[in-house]
Amino acid sequence: MVSSDHHHRPTLKQANKGFKSKHASKGSLKAAAKGKMAGSSHPGKGGKNVSASSKKARLNANAQKRDLKRRTVVEDVKFFSTSSGGSQVPRIVSIVPLLPSLSPRTFVARLLPSLGLADSELEEISSTLAERGTYMARAPRFKTTLQINLLPPLSLYPTLDAAFVSDYVILLLSSVDEVQLEGEAILRCLQGQVGGAEIVACVQAPESDPLRPDTRQLIHKSLLSFTRYFFPSVPKIHSSDTPNDSALLARALCEATPGGTRSDEGRAYLVAEGPDAVKWTSNGAQSEDGEERGRLEVVGTIRGGCLSADRLVHISGRGDFKVEAILPAPPSSLQLANKPHQQSTMSIDAVADPLSSPSEAADDLTATNTPDLLANEQTWPTEEEMGEGAGPTAGSSKGEKKRTKRVPKGTSAYQAAWIFDDEDEDEDEDDDEDDMDMSGDDEDTGGVAEGYGRDVEDEDEEETEEIELDSRREDVHRDLDPEQEEREYEAYLKEREKAQREDQMFPDEIDTPRHIPARTRFQRYRGLKSFRTSPWDPYENLPVDYAKIFQFENFPATRKRLEREGIEQGVKAGTRVILILKDVPRSVVDERDPTLAFVVHGLLQHEHKQSVLHFTVQRNTEYTEPVKAKDPLILCVGPRRYVIRPVYSQHVRGGGNGVNNVHKSEKFLRPGGATVVTTFGPICFGKSACLLLRDEGDDQVPSLVAMGGFLSSDPTRIIAKRIILTGHPFKVHKKTATIRYMFFNREDIDYFKSVEMHTKFGRIGHIKEPLGTHGYFKAHFDAPIQQMDTICMSLYKRQYPKWSEEFRPPPVMAIGATKDEDEMEVE
Repeated sequence: MVSSDHHHRPTLKQANKGFKSKHASKGSLKAAAKGKMAGSSHPGKGGKNVSASSKKARLNANAQKRDLKRRTVVEDVKFFSTSSGGSQVPRIVSIVPLLPSLSPRTFVARLLPSLGLADSELEEISSTLAERGTYMARAPRFKTTLQINLLPPLSLYPTLDAAFVSDYVILLLSSVDEVQLEGEAILRCLQGQVGGAEIVACVQAPESDPLRPDTRQLIHKSLLSFTRYFFPSVPKIHSSDTPNDSALLARALCEATPGGTRSDEGRAYLVAEGPDAVKWTSNGAQSEDGEERGRLEVVGTIRGGCLSADRLVHISGRGDFKVEAILPAPPSSLQLANKPHQQSTMSIDAVADPLSSPSEAADDLTATNTPDLLANEQTWPTEEEMGEGAGPTAGSSKGEKKRTKRVPKGTSAYQAAWIFDDEDEDEDEDDDEDDMDMSGDDEDTGGVAEGYGRDVEDEDEEETEEIELDSRREDVHRDLDPEQEEREYEAYLKEREKAQREDQMFPDEIDTPRHIPARTRFQRYRGLKSFRTSPWDPYENLPVDYAKIFQFENFPATRKRLEREGIEQGVKAGTRVILILKDVPRSVVDERDPTLAFVVHGLLQHEHKQSVLHFTVQRNTEYTEPVKAKDPLILCVGPRRYVIRPVYSQHVRGGGNGVNNVHKSEKFLRPGGATVVTTFGPICFGKSACLLLRDEGDDQVPSLVAMGGFLSSDPTRIIAKRIILTGHPFKVHKKTATIRYMFFNREDIDYFKSVEMHTKFGRIGHIKEPLGTHGYFKAHFDAPIQQMDTICMSLYKRQYPKWSEEFRPPPVMAIGATKDEDEMEVE
């Protein structure tokens, strides 16, 4: 008999929500402290200790932050007040006109009287002012010196170079004209180039239409809203039209502390103090191309980090050079107010003891490794083997038909012996696989059968020739009519847009070719059971370019060590020096623009060596043109610029890269998320910002494609291109189905039998057995499938980046006179 007190356990247990207090309980404090609590383990007493210690630690942390911020401000003030030798460090101010109608010369001429210059000195500087150039000006009222750079309007590369080393960047706006697309492109690039320069927005009114009191506030409000769209930290709009506005602007430039020292990464730079501070002397040597080389002397103040003679330096657009010596320089004439002519009469050769000289551990100009391609070669052939191969039909029987090998036009028989039959360029496959390219290795002839659409045979006959025939015929190029050229260009843009739309709708899906076996067409691809965990050797079948690059054993640790050395070792920032470079070509001085600032950037150790670089970028939403992988782009990273043909891959946030470090490639640079750009290039450290530009030609401002920053230097990162072979379920019986149109012969089914398949509805299956000889096969899945489902097989192939080329910006064209001389005069 069952007792009346017995009851069954309820099947569902209800757990009410616990009480929430706005104060932490003693138990939660103890659990948070773990074993860090000092004192008794009693809950009450321990809770008091934890609470007291946490509050004390919080107060101490806030005090340390305040002290660090105070010391940073004090150091910045000292940097621009005095340096070694008691000389002042000039403040670099770059004026960027965003419209051709603006006059930087007029703007500066109205600003100079507010600096406190004498009448004679003011008249001398005003007489030498031009619309573009570099000028040194004292500011006695504020006890400082300014180096003013007047930049040409709508010139992207000079603007980026000047803004990268400036303390203040003045954006010159117009009160009557709006900024056009070219000016907005420059603002976008300045926004993406992260630097320490302070942005100052200024307005300039034309002489014929000055600012009136009733419209002044409205114009300033509109321009401030426009500027804050790109730079939210801009506080106000300045002007130099009136003496009061000019005085406020001068005070903002001379008394405030800019954040332009950039000493966190330890990368130093030096700006020449005017055109006369650059001197080249020949040493009688010549380079391999016959160009004369010599010593280059640059006078300026070290900024950023410390500059060491053991490290290399970089000149934008010219390359890297060795340092011969770093000598102390005397104070300039502007820094010595009592002796204004001392700089011109003082001899530089009188300086004796160098501040830094190269040591045995100095970096060299070795950029690439020299691989030993013959290290794994076989031994020398015997006489019998050489005799067998001496016949005209070596390797073939007498009755065998002579093979004809198809190679690029103009290739000799000796060169053709070094072209491998299975060598198949990635760029040809990448451009044509998703467009139903049917190229592949031809087993019968040993050549490569390439197809590029409907005109495959015609293009193949034009681009290749047989080795036995000595063809001397050259095709005569004829320019097309402008109308026909325009029609073909529009058709080309439509094809690119169509390819991008298809890639978005059906990513990675291709059709299996019918006239080429799939096992031959896709012999370089492999199947992966798990994209994140399946093993993939990163050193398997690497191209020759990977034997030329350098790799770090521990890149993060090396980066921290080198950045610390850049801050601590070398000549300290704020020192006025004479930097002497050796083996500098004469063209560096002859071809430079004297109206632009001459900048020498210091490099950290190993930053000259080539490796595989990865950048995390985000596409510019205002750029709507399709950007395909391996299309040429201009990479701007720090002071360096390169023409690259990058490959794109997915960026997995949070470190979820998988154990095999495999990342899926992207055929197009898509907007909306972060993408990793991979290319060959010189190693860089730190948090270097990067820009991807596309040259539009016809003297137009390059378009900003994407912006981002440096990720890492990792040659073992595997970028896997995925293709998806699709099939149609012909007959379905629960979990088993007959699939067709994925393959077209029985041998291909046996070749890909071990690769796992999946469906668009999420089913997983395997090939069970082939049926017949036309490519039908039976497959079994983990769940019943539907007739409308699509059967997919994913195959992967590793992609490699292309070698980059150094980019040299085109010369800045002279700006035509857009105003009369009377309008340029300053009252």
